[in-house]
Amino acid sequence: MPHTRRALVRLVPPFERKNMKKFAKLGAALVASTVAISLTVAAAPTASAATCSKKTTVEMLGTIKPEIQVEFLAAVKAYNASQKCYTLKSIPGDRNLTFLQNVTPKYAAKNAPTIMYTLQEIPDMADKVMDLKTTRIARLVSKDLLATANIGGRQVGVPSTAEAFGLLYNKKVLDKAGVDPSKITTRAELEAAFKKVEAAGKKPLHFSAIWWSLGAHFTNIFHTNVGKTKEARLSGLDDLVAGKANLANNGTFKNWVATMDLLKKYNAGKVNLTDTEYDASIANLAGGDYGFMFQGNWTEPNLITASKGDDFGIMPLPISNNAKDYGNDSIPVGVPGYFMIDAQQSTKWQQKGALDFLTWLYTSPAGQKRVAGPVEEGGMSFIPVYKGFKIEPKTYMAKEISKFASAGKTLDWMNSYYPAGLQEEVGKVSMQQYFTDKISAAELAKAIENAWKGKPKTWRGEAA
Repeated sequence: MPHTRRALVRLVPPFERKNMKKFAKLGAALVASTVAISLTVAAAPTASAATCSKKTTVEMLGTIKPEIQVEFLAAVKAYNASQKCYTLKSIPGDRNLTFLQNVTPKYAAKNAPTIMYTLQEIPDMADKVMDLKTTRIARLVSKDLLATANIGGRQVGVPSTAEAFGLLYNKKVLDKAGVDPSKITTRAELEAAFKKVEAAGKKPLHFSAIWWSLGAHFTNIFHTNVGKTKEARLSGLDDLVAGKANLANNGTFKNWVATMDLLKKYNAGKVNLTDTEYDASIANLAGGDYGFMFQGNWTEPNLITASKGDDFGIMPLPISNNAKDYGNDSIPVGVPGYFMIDAQQSTKWQQKGALDFLTWLYTSPAGQKRVAGPVEEGGMSFIPVYKGFKIEPKTYMAKEISKFASAGKTLDWMNSYYPAGLQEEVGKVSMQQYFTDKISAAELAKAIENAWKGKPKTWRGEAA
C-alpha cells in the first residue's frame, strides 16, 4: 500500500509497494529461511555496548511502510535509547513522488540519506550503495532471498520481510455463509462463494481501485501465471519490452481480464480512485460487513487493530475454470523492499551506524520483538527472513502463508522486476481506466503493451 502504499514501500517506504529480482524458489526458500527457520543463532552485540565520544546521526529516507509507521518509529526510538554511538533519524519523503524522485535531489544537493529502502529501483541505485556481501546480517539470509538485490556480484541490499497477497477474507463472515476458502480453486467456484456471502446478508467483496494495488499486485497475477518456469515468465516480460507481445490474443491475459471482470461485478466498495479507499477497504473487511478483499498481509496489523481480533485469512485468486491450471492454488510471496546503505556521501561512521541499526533490528532480542511481535504489543508483525529469530508471528494469516510456502504453493512477485515507474504508469492510467469502464479489454491490452515497450530490462540487470 498507504502511500500510496507502493510509494511508501519503495521509498524507504513510501515509494513503492510493485527490480531485477530472482525469487526462483521462494516456496521452499521462504520456509527454510523465514517463518519456519531455526531459532538457534545468537544475537550479536551492537554498538550499544560501546562507548563513543559523541553520537553520529544516521539519516534514513522514510519509514518502510505506512501500515506500520508508528511501530517502526517506536523501534527507532528504542534503538536510539539503547546505545551511545548513533542516533537514527527518519526523514519523511513525499508520498506523492516515486523513490527516485525523492532521492535524486538529495544526491544532487550532496545530502544523501545513509539508509534507503526500495525495490524496483535497486538497479538504479546499485552504483551508489555499499556491497553488503560480507556483513553478518547478509549472511543470515538465504541466497534466494538475497538474489533480488545482488547486482553484478555485489550485494547492494538486504531484505526487510516476506509478504504475500491474494484474496483476504473475514473468517467469521465466510463461516456464517458456509464458504470454505480452501475449496475455491476456480473462477466459477469463487463466484459461487460471492453469491453465498450475499445470500447470508453480507457484501461479497471490496476490490479496490487504488493505483498501486492495481498496478503492482493485480498486474502481477497475470505476469506470474504466464508460465510454469522462471525463464518463461521473464520471457513474457522480454516480449513486452521488445514489442512482440500480443496480449489481446493471449489465453492467460483473457483469463486474467475475465477474473478482473468478476471482481468488478461483485465489488461492493465505493470507487474513488484515491488512497482513502485503502482505509475504507480495511474498515469494511474488519467490520464484518464484507467477505473478501484483494490485498496483502501487510494489512493484517490494521485489520487486527480495527476489529480487535485475529479473524482474517488469505487464499489464492484463481484466474481460470480449470482447478489444475498453474497458479490457481498458489499465492504470490516475495520481499517488498530492501535496505541499502549509501557509499558515496555518507561518512564511515554513518555507514557503521546504518549497519548497527539493521543488525540490532534483526538480531537483538529487543529488535526482533519490534520486528515480529504482534501489533497489539507494538510490533510490526513481520514474517522473519533472517535466521536465528527467537520470535515467530502467531497470527492466522502469517501461519497460512507459512503453510503455502511449506507446500511449495507460492508464485513469483513478478512486480519485483517492473522497471521504475512502470507500475505507476499502468496502475494510474490503464488499470484505473478499465476498472471504471472507460476503456475496453482490447484497449487495456494495447495500453499495457505500450507501457512496457522499450523499457530497461531491470530483471536482466539493466538499469534505467
